[in-house]
Amino acid sequence: MPKSAVRSLGTVTAGSLVANLLAYLVQLPAGRLLGPAAYGEFAVLLAAMLVFAVPALALQTVVAREVVRGSSTAMLWRLIAVVAAVVAVASVGGAFAMMALADTDAGPAFAALAGAAPLAVIAGGQGFLQGTGRFGLLGGVLAVVGVLRSVPVIIAVVGGGGATWALAAGTLGTIVAAVAVAVVAVLTDPAVGNPAVGNPSVGHAAVPASMVLRASGVQLIIIVAVSVDLLLSRSVLSAHDAGLYALGAVATKAAFWLPQAVGVVFYPRLADPVRSTAALRSATRVLLVIGAVVTLAAAFAGPLVPLVVSADYRPVAGLLWLFAYTGSALAVLQLLLLAVIARDRMRGGLPVAAVLVVEVVLIATVARSVTGLAVLAAVCATASVLSLQLVLRQGDDASTTHR
Repeated sequence: MPKSAVRSLGTVTAGSLVANLLAYLVQLPAGRLLGPAAYGEFAVLLAAMLVFAVPALALQTVVAREVVRGSSTAMLWRLIAVVAAVVAVASVGGAFAMMALADTDAGPAFAALAGAAPLAVIAGGQGFLQGTGRFGLLGGVLAVVGVLRSVPVIIAVVGGGGATWALAAGTLGTIVAAVAVAVVAVLTDPAVGNPAVGNPSVGHAAVPASMVLRASGVQLIIIVAVSVDLLLSRSVLSAHDAGLYALGAVATKAAFWLPQAVGVVFYPRLADPVRSTAALRSATRVLLVIGAVVTLAAAFAGPLVPLVVSADYRPVAGLLWLFAYTGSALAVLQLLLLAVIARDRMRGGLPVAAVLVVEVVLIATVARSVTGLAVLAAVCATASVLSLQLVLRQGDDASTTHR
């Protein structure tokens, strides 16, 4: 791998790590100081924000792809504004929905979901940085956004504020972050359409908001793929076994999130028709190596679980490597789905959606133990990767034939 790519991976990984650690750190004072009832409300609204973050994730990938293709900067900012406005309207309905479905009060519901629209602006600005390959700056932006979104929440909770004030503080920090990212993206814009970055010959076609909607569907697939086994675990396992599975799922999440920078750094090349196939092969190899290392590390670390966490979790210690393998497979799946978005072949996600439907059915009818559910999740993750690789390879073959 070129030294420039290694540096890019390092800076983006560092920025992502800061943001993710702060996001987890928020849970500690919130769990301790808000009390069970208020924390439950706080946690469920943060979970709702994950759903409303899907359009933002999709917007970043679409903006980055269109930057590589040389689309007009003004067109892309208009797209960001449209998506932010749509998300703002949807978040109002989402707040009412959470009040009804999760029995939350109006104050915390609106305080939390008011942060959805600024997330779209943040994602759009990051898409410009990603598409132009400014990964050093992107890593710094990721870290700063993490600080601005998380630290105000911690301050509010420690200062004695309830769930509403804590969520409002997070939204205020998100708004400040959105303004900061937009300013950075505009002031550091190296003129989109530079031949070194993309193809200016396609630069002024309008970018429809439907592109973000299609990409959102693909992004939603990966979010469901990462969460479906854990979400359904309490419905098929005993409360005790579901707790064991939840601890194992920590290894899945860690293995999945650890190599996130690979997709971020390689994405501009995935969006370049000339380099896409070679970039996908290189990025897949990197993820396979990381996944092998993480899985082996989990196998060696498994026996330490009873000592580090609790002896109650001894039954899951020997399965930690399997959870890590699943997370590593899902990391490869995410890369392949990013390639689907980068190539604007959204139907490529349909085989994965089909596997997810089968997985849900099997979980509901077959999985009755921690081991059974873990094996099922690993098999389905592997099947999703293999099916999507086949689809992408057929697309590459078809493109080669047409040329």
